[in-house]
Amino acid sequence: MNATLAAEIQRLTPAEKLQLVQDLWDDIAASSEALPIPQWHEEELNRRLDNEVEDQGRPWEQVRDDILGR
Repeated sequence: MNATLAAEIQRLTPAEKLQLVQDLWDDIAASSEALPIPQWHEEELNRRLDNEVEDQGRPWEQVRDDILGR
């Protein structure tokens, strides 16, 4: 990013900055170009998936009964 562009961004209001971020995000998401996933992201996703399988949770009926004090 060049200095002129950075200076222009600094002059934006917070609402304009948020809109710029949203516009940039939409542009990136619409791109057909695949973005690389860092190795640590993949490791964290796998860790979370492993934990999900190990902890199946509880049936809704049991949770509801606990909340209602049954």
